[in-house]
Amino acid sequence: MDLSSLPLTRDLVLVGGGHTHALLLRAWAMNRLPGARLTVINPEPTAAYSGMLPGHVAGHYARADLDIDLVRLAQFAGARLILGRAEAIDRNQKRITVSGAPDVAFDILSLDVGVTSVMSDLPGFEAHGHPAKPLGPFAQAWQSYLDGTPGLGVAVLGGGIAGVELALAMRHRLRSLSRDVPVTIIEKNLALSTLGASARRSLLRAMKNEGVILREGTTVTRVSDSGVHLDCGDTIASDFVVGAAGAAPHPWLKDTDLTDQDGFVPVNARLQTMDPSIFAVGDCAHLSETPRPKAGVYAVRQAPVLLHNLRAALSGSGGLKRYRAQKDYLKLVSLGRRSARAERFGIFVAGPLLWQLKDRIDRKFMDKLNRLPLPAHPVRPWPRAAGDREAAGASERCGGCGAKLGSEALRDGLASDALGDDAAILNFGGQTQVMSTDHLRGFMTDPVTMTRIAAVHALGDIWAMGGQPQAATATIILPHQSDALAARHLREIMQVARDVMTRAGAEVVGGHSTLGAELTIGFTVTGMCDRAPITLAGAQPGDRLILTKPIGTGVIMAAHMRWRAQAAHVIGAVREMVRPQHEAAQILENAHAMTDVTGFGLAGHLRAICEASDVGARLNLGQVPILSGAETHANAGVRSSLFRENSAGFGEPATPRAGLMFDPQTSGGLLACVSGGAEAICDRLQAAGFTAAIIGEITDRSGQIEML
Repeated sequence: MDLSSLPLTRDLVLVGGGHTHALLLRAWAMNRLPGARLTVINPEPTAAYSGMLPGHVAGHYARADLDIDLVRLAQFAGARLILGRAEAIDRNQKRITVSGAPDVAFDILSLDVGVTSVMSDLPGFEAHGHPAKPLGPFAQAWQSYLDGTPGLGVAVLGGGIAGVELALAMRHRLRSLSRDVPVTIIEKNLALSTLGASARRSLLRAMKNEGVILREGTTVTRVSDSGVHLDCGDTIASDFVVGAAGAAPHPWLKDTDLTDQDGFVPVNARLQTMDPSIFAVGDCAHLSETPRPKAGVYAVRQAPVLLHNLRAALSGSGGLKRYRAQKDYLKLVSLGRRSARAERFGIFVAGPLLWQLKDRIDRKFMDKLNRLPLPAHPVRPWPRAAGDREAAGASERCGGCGAKLGSEALRDGLASDALGDDAAILNFGGQTQVMSTDHLRGFMTDPVTMTRIAAVHALGDIWAMGGQPQAATATIILPHQSDALAARHLREIMQVARDVMTRAGAEVVGGHSTLGAELTIGFTVTGMCDRAPITLAGAQPGDRLILTKPIGTGVIMAAHMRWRAQAAHVIGAVREMVRPQHEAAQILENAHAMTDVTGFGLAGHLRAICEASDVGARLNLGQVPILSGAETHANAGVRSSLFRENSAGFGEPATPRAGLMFDPQTSGGLLACVSGGAEAICDRLQAAGFTAAIIGEITDRSGQIEML
């Protein structure tokens, strides 16, 4: 029996993309638990690796080197990724409140949300300071400081290992940029108190040699735009203040009733909280039986134990493992330059090879999470009927519009030379209505994201005809799952569907649902036209071609399916796919002809206009807006499974950019033919937030499409 075909029965939710959860996702991909649906909730599509932050601050690593790509990792693990910030947990209803998304239900929950170094109790810090954690915002703030003019100086609040590493890194980076501004560490007690005597003396010497100033035994009273004010009356002049004095839990955790008096989440040796269905790891957790300092090495070693225990809790098999925290760990402290010191069990080691060791350890960790093995090709049975390769295509069929039939197959199946307009035109009682239906095979694991894309995609046909959306029915196929999970799944989908349709002016009036092999979401939409619908047939020679969205979703999603796309590229494509176009349609209401660019690609939909209008077209490839990352993947030979059908009849593209003209788009832009004032129309579209461009013109050379 194919275990992957078992119905889904239990929801496992990971809140936070910390190191433990990242490692768990990779391990889950190698050995998934049949019947369990995995969800990850994180505010950003990437998670920064703390071990490389000082190296980045010093200028040894690029910002992207720090990022664990959660989009790729979740795809690899077959998990849905919800980009939003967890704000509350209802333990009775087993629901998580997420900013900007429907509530997420769980059966088993794990927390790995890290900590913050926001000093909310220190007057002026929130306005003038920068917490060292979370790492992403801090790295951005540091880069902004470097991009500015030399300032008063840098002040680091906290003289622990983390504060000293950052101070040395910032001092090195500033000196390398010929900015001789002071860097001062302020510690109310004794700096580096957790280290042994010899290690502490060595680091103090390193700080002195690098020109880092240390102020011990003094308390900060407030932070202002002029610097840090101390209880002794002194002011440390600074315009970049870093908070590195310890770790503070996220305030929202206190409302869960899972925290101790300090706001951390106590867990037993099995990493369970007081609620046996909720686990916690990483810096947000407190090991009640064997307390340990907040350090990434413990989070990394918790991953295999957490994986075993989550699988046991989901399956009800029992036999949870105990996590045995090591008593001490190797502390590799970077010194700003490409050098480091090491200490463990009070033994101190110094040498030029320690930086290379730390660099090798950090890069190996990141490579493990970001360089994922390619999907295995399915075993092809033998014997089998001939022609299967041609039917399946050169690769697995893509999702979204990449899964649709090509134009030639549609023409043959419909026994027609023309494919018709975007929507059917219905005339009754002196009124004109347009109607269209569309559905998408899921290519994103998050049903909320897929619903937004599918709804905007279906509405595109109505907007392209100049109609005002009126009503919609939903057609939903859910993967095989229990009734409880199906109810959760459907609730999320319909909440989002109603939101998108209501914003467009339409009402969801019903629909149909069923269980099947995979997630598929579609809508039948109607719209009213208060004037003649805009069809494919009205284009005239001399019309300018305007496109309202960049192209490239097909190739990016094809790369995503193969775990090759970067998080920023995937999120950029999704951002365009969920962008409604009612405002663009209003701006383009006087277009002679219009369509939405979807499965046939830009060239295919332009050809449909030319055929219907008996005209030709000239396409300026350099003016066509392209999604970030699309051309990179095209250059690498990545193509959607519908590319071959879309490019038939055009010849082999001369360049990868030309090949993108045949890339199937999901929820693509409007392609409009306008006569006068094209520049002004394009300006209005851009002012409304669309990546609009004039990409060519209509010619009198019937049936000919030139690509320049």
